[in-house]
Amino acid sequence: MDLSVTSREQGGRTVVEVGGEIDVYTAPVLRERLNDLVGEGRHHLVVDMEKVDFLDSTGLGVLVGGLKRVRSHDGSLHLVCTQEKILKVFRITGLTKVFPIHSSVDDAVAASSGDSAS
Repeated sequence: MDLSVTSREQGGRTVVEVGGEIDVYTAPVLRERLNDLVGEGRHHLVVDMEKVDFLDSTGLGVLVGGLKRVRSHDGSLHLVCTQEKILKVFRITGLTKVFPIHSSVDDAVAASSGDSAS
């Protein structure tokens, strides 16, 4: 399955909408998009994972890498995810303690507005 990655501005944050499977084959597409956004000076990201069907360790690595990259610019990376099968991956790996995970893009944008201004 393919991976779709689009981005838009909402509430002063960049929302990255991801759909499909994030695995060893497709993760480089997401990594490149996150790197490009940070390179453009967008340091407060909301990754909307509501349309993600599958996430493996490579995908987790890309998200952790993105988090490290935005944090190096005093930024933030919030996730939107309500699917139990995807949330389970974050729980098992302990990454629920690393990533703020929200039930909607609006919640994530509102929460991330409390992060330092870019």
